[in-house]
Amino acid sequence: MKSPELELKALMLASLGGDAAAHRALLDRLSRHLRGYYKRHLARSGRSAEEGEDLVQEALLAIHLKRHTFDVESLFTPWVHAVARYKLIDHMRRNRISRTSVPIDDHRDLLATDDDAAIESTRDLERLLGSLPEKTRQTIEAVKLEGKSVAETAVRYHMSESNVKVTIHRGLKALAALVGRGTGA
Repeated sequence: MKSPELELKALMLASLGGDAAAHRALLDRLSRHLRGYYKRHLARSGRSAEEGEDLVQEALLAIHLKRHTFDVESLFTPWVHAVARYKLIDHMRRNRISRTSVPIDDHRDLLATDDDAAIESTRDLERLLGSLPEKTRQTIEAVKLEGKSVAETAVRYHMSESNVKVTIHRGLKALAALVGRGTGA
């Protein structure tokens, strides 16, 4: 059985290659994940399900319009989570909802919220990242998952900016090789 990360990324890659059916399937699968993600986060702040549906549509549109920005050598679900997270933050700002009322910083949230999906993808991601050397894992998590800048990450881990970039590049190549072999460790 393939993990959700592998299935979704395969659909994304086919979509980028011009496969319209794969693109429709990708958006359908993502809509279920996004619906659960937004429903849970908005409920914590006392917001309605209708707001969540609007956010699902906004996120799907952003994913469709920005799909060309996806780095095919990167993991797909953290990229989707970033889009979903930014849409949630924008919604909260527009509606003057306190960011502290909705915890949105955990990238592991997105796939775990689909009613049809288990936490398998979270474990896959953690297992993949756990197979990397600590400094490599930390720099990837900081830049690619937490959204920190290369400069912020360099300061945080006492590295040069170029070393951060090289470390991330090599780490992502190693992760891509692991995913390509179908193993998580």
